[in-house]
Amino acid sequence: MKKDIPVQKNKRYPLVIQDLGHRGEGIGKIDGFTIFVEGAIPEDKIEVKIVKIKSHYAIGKLEKIITPSLYRRIPPCSIAEKCGGCQIQKIEYEKQLEYKTQLVKDNIKRIGKLEDVTIYPIIGMENPWNYRNKAQFPIGQDKGKPVLGFYAPKSHKIISTDQCFIQHLVNHKIINIVKNFIEEFEISIYKEEHHKGLLRHLVTKVGFSTQEVMVILVVNGRELPYYETLVNKLKESIPNISSIYLNYNQKKTNTILGSENRLLYGKEYIIDYIGDIKFQISPLSFFQVNPIQTKILYKKALEYANLKGNEIVYDIYCGIGTISLFLAKKAKKVIGVESVEQAIQDAKKNARLNQIENTEFYTGKAEEIIEKLYEQEGQADVIVLDPPRKGCQSKVLDTIIQRKPERIVYVSCNPSTLARDLNYLESGGFKTVEIQPVDMFPHTPHVECVVLMSRVEK
Repeated sequence: MKKDIPVQKNKRYPLVIQDLGHRGEGIGKIDGFTIFVEGAIPEDKIEVKIVKIKSHYAIGKLEKIITPSLYRRIPPCSIAEKCGGCQIQKIEYEKQLEYKTQLVKDNIKRIGKLEDVTIYPIIGMENPWNYRNKAQFPIGQDKGKPVLGFYAPKSHKIISTDQCFIQHLVNHKIINIVKNFIEEFEISIYKEEHHKGLLRHLVTKVGFSTQEVMVILVVNGRELPYYETLVNKLKESIPNISSIYLNYNQKKTNTILGSENRLLYGKEYIIDYIGDIKFQISPLSFFQVNPIQTKILYKKALEYANLKGNEIVYDIYCGIGTISLFLAKKAKKVIGVESVEQAIQDAKKNARLNQIENTEFYTGKAEEIIEKLYEQEGQADVIVLDPPRKGCQSKVLDTIIQRKPERIVYVSCNPSTLARDLNYLESGGFKTVEIQPVDMFPHTPHVECVVLMSRVEK
């Protein structure tokens, strides 16, 4: 053991938590040495047991709260401490927003090395509960009884729940109907360790604007016995139920949905809106899970794009075209790129649905297709980036730097990779003008940002 490490494994220490990590864990220091503690929040005074030591930090287990933080709250959800979904539900919501804003500032300064950037306070929700329009409940067994809920952190143990406080309220009824159906008809439940049993997951989707409900039952097989009874019960009990599906997933995989669906009742899709743009949502469609905040996020992206009507816009990592269709109403033309073929098909379908004709969508990896895009479609005036958590590939950023659009609008779900990419783009002739964080996922440590960058003439 190095002499300069001031803690020993399995020993207990008093610790004051000073900060929050990107996974929602508490962070404190003992003689300048960093300790991460799950379940602790800033300003807690705790007793911690050291369980793992690395060269630059240690992992501690929360043994006792000596003096709780003034911002600590009793979570309304009884399983919040066991479930892996809402890591910071125990922190007062206004304080959550402060920490998320600070997280963005810290990443931009520490990783991005950017000093003179305007970073606005995060836009929170008026009601930060029941905001999710999609839920995925694994199905398991406990003492012979069916359980539906969520996986505990870092495990596949199911924490049973009847009600999730960040999901749409309709899920409470649907869970109980499915649970009673399993018990009444003794439906077999999938056991992943043996790859046997039938029912794997319950998935629900809700159109927040239309209140249309879709229920998807994921099965390790091709049939669900007595499904007519379940369909009738859902129709009787859920007023706005519009679609009920069987999804076939017979693979030994952690992926929830298989690629094949069978419609048991109703329409092939449900409808939802973001602003005045209409979207068809099918079992396999991707759609933003918080439509209330998505509207705020996209409105800000549209403001930053500052379109006058004659611009060519590239939407890189366009998904199902949600941002593309927003921008198309103000631009001359919008070109979207996405690697997932199904998402591109959905984007084209949604463009037709909204009678938007000034869009083109291409399937391909951004880093492989972006050069060809410029050859086919010409110079982009504005580029929108909305990459996955790992951020943009350097080939994409290099092409943007070389082609010099007037503005970049960067939408990010990961402040650390955002900061890295902003630094890269600044070295290539762009200036980060301002950043607006948006709280898309209250009670979790995740934070979304939309950024405006402008080209700097050297």
